[in-house]
Amino acid sequence: MKSSISSLFTCFAGSSMKSTTITAIDIGTSSIKLLIGQKEADSPSITIIEKREVPQTIGVKRSEIYNPKNISETISSLKEKIQKTKGIKIKKAVVNIGGTHLSVIRSQGLVSVSRADQKISQEDIKRVFQASQAVNLPSNQEVLDTKIQEYLIDGEKGVKDPLGLEGFRLEAKALLICVFSPILENLERAVYESKIEIEKIIPSILASSRAVLTEQQRELGVAVVDIGAGTTSLSVFSEGNLVDFVVFPMGASNITNDIAIGLRTEISTAERIKKEFGSLSPFISRSKKKNEKKKEKIEIPEKNISFSNSLLEKIVTSRISEVFSEINKNLKKISKESILPGGVVLTGGGSLLPGMADFAKEKFELPCYLSGPKKVVGVEEPTFSTCAGLLLSGFEAGGEEILMPSEGRLRKIFKIFLP
Repeated sequence: MKSSISSLFTCFAGSSMKSTTITAIDIGTSSIKLLIGQKEADSPSITIIEKREVPQTIGVKRSEIYNPKNISETISSLKEKIQKTKGIKIKKAVVNIGGTHLSVIRSQGLVSVSRADQKISQEDIKRVFQASQAVNLPSNQEVLDTKIQEYLIDGEKGVKDPLGLEGFRLEAKALLICVFSPILENLERAVYESKIEIEKIIPSILASSRAVLTEQQRELGVAVVDIGAGTTSLSVFSEGNLVDFVVFPMGASNITNDIAIGLRTEISTAERIKKEFGSLSPFISRSKKKNEKKKEKIEIPEKNISFSNSLLEKIVTSRISEVFSEINKNLKKISKESILPGGVVLTGGGSLLPGMADFAKEKFELPCYLSGPKKVVGVEEPTFSTCAGLLLSGFEAGGEEILMPSEGRLRKIFKIFLP
């Protein structure tokens, strides 16, 4: 009897009932987003079991946490609500870090191949990786991540995987992603004080790029422009590698501020005006123009506001032009202006303004597309690109193995029969 029950339990509670779960938390300027994804063993698809977004107006400025306590309280409240309504306990999470303090340093490491037969070993690769990180940084900065661009063997470039190849010298060209230590410490404090362990910290722009790009786009050469509330980020890829990224201290909230000043109204009303009436009108496709006949005069009686459509368009266009001008300057600096075959991918909440893709196409002289996450079913909104990218990165790293609820119930059922 005992043997048959054990066999039955093994049948039900085998590897097919094991799953991996990942929690991703995106701490942004205007809101905190959370995704919990689950993947069955041997299954490529991710099932979203929880998706939340809560406003966060105090504690973050331009994607940088300045008040960890407020953020911790919001995350703790969110965690408790999920546990209460869904019975899900959040213990670990992949989180993002954003802000203009993020920077890139180009570095190079060199080591001698250690084996007598001159074949490059895993140990040699590890040593050259460490050598590439040996740079002098200010005391308040540290390396968050290292992206190897290419390896060189005896001066020969373009090696992607040197393991097992022969040579005397192994070099590595790398991009070091650096952060301002106090901002990183604030992030860690905010998450740890909510009693959540940090599995991995990923720059926001790299997370959103992970969600919206295909491998083909990365190989061809592509730029990702993520327009958030407080910042706009640019990342550039070529031949599969990250070439550069930069974060600008301007975002969708600057448009709101400009509207508030231009129309002499409060921020909440300006945000409403932006969402309801804001657009880059001359760049809206003809089909949309036929369906949307806009009034030249817009009135909001309860706020005693009246303004022209052309004035609003001028305010919006002026700010977006400024942001795109800064992006073009950076593309020119790395010799990628107008020569990215994969074009420009626009994402983030600020990219949703009508006419944005066509406006970008004119400014960058490149193909431009609006995109949300491509690889997480059930999460398609550009506002969730960063959070979806964190989730995908978490699954790549492994995640936390859990028991499905059905297995837990089976344990209870059979417990009375087992010794």
